[in-house]
Amino acid sequence: MILDKVRIKQSFSAASLTYDSVAGLQRTVGRELLHAIDATKLTDTLLDLGCGTGFLTGELLVHSNYETVIALDIALSMLQTTQGKLSDKYRVNYICADAEHLPLAEKSIDGVYSNLALQWCRNLEVVFTDIKRVLKPEGQLVFSTFGPQTLQELKSAWATVDNYNHVNTFYSEAQLKLFLQQAGFKNSQFKSKLYISPYDSVWMLMQELKCLGAQHVIAGRNKKITTKTAMQQMILAYEKYKVSGQISATFEVISVIAKV
Repeated sequence: MILDKVRIKQSFSAASLTYDSVAGLQRTVGRELLHAIDATKLTDTLLDLGCGTGFLTGELLVHSNYETVIALDIALSMLQTTQGKLSDKYRVNYICADAEHLPLAEKSIDGVYSNLALQWCRNLEVVFTDIKRVLKPEGQLVFSTFGPQTLQELKSAWATVDNYNHVNTFYSEAQLKLFLQQAGFKNSQFKSKLYISPYDSVWMLMQELKCLGAQHVIAGRNKKITTKTAMQQMILAYEKYKVSGQISATFEVISVIAKV
């Protein structure tokens, strides 16, 4: 999977003001992620990797016995939003950087936490290897990411129109497990869960994805402007499955706890 990092940065920068208004699923997943962790492990120096607008950062501040929390994101405007929310919090450091190139010292972090962000990385094996580098002995990586069933209805609807990839492809549990093993993580625990979200229309779904900054960012995609006819054909194909006046969208979330 080859992702266009420039488009990713632009998309999330543009979404910094609208993200929170439509990020209900992200908040739900983030809370469940922290509830699955032994709170006694949330100590010392913690990294929120891909912090977005700071939801998980704030939760870590409330539920941990931290000395320092580092909020890191590739989009400066997202990071600034987080900083604005947490302006009254001490011992929080903010870093604008790519998760694939962590500007952190070896064995300097006690725990790395990431909520629905790592799916935007090009090479997860490289990411996991670098996370292992910065983690202290006995440190842990805890993250959630989207799985391959995510937006399967939208993919299916577009497949009736043309052969282009209009929806991002996400890694499977088996692939994540392999990447973690290759990076040197042991005793990884996996949990997969499907969230079905209702929408009044396909346009509402697409507007939400735009507000989240989750547009199609695969490099080599069809760069031609999607025609009005093609869009109408896709919507018609999707809305054939309306129930009680609403369409549904599937989001598969894979949550992982991996230890060094």
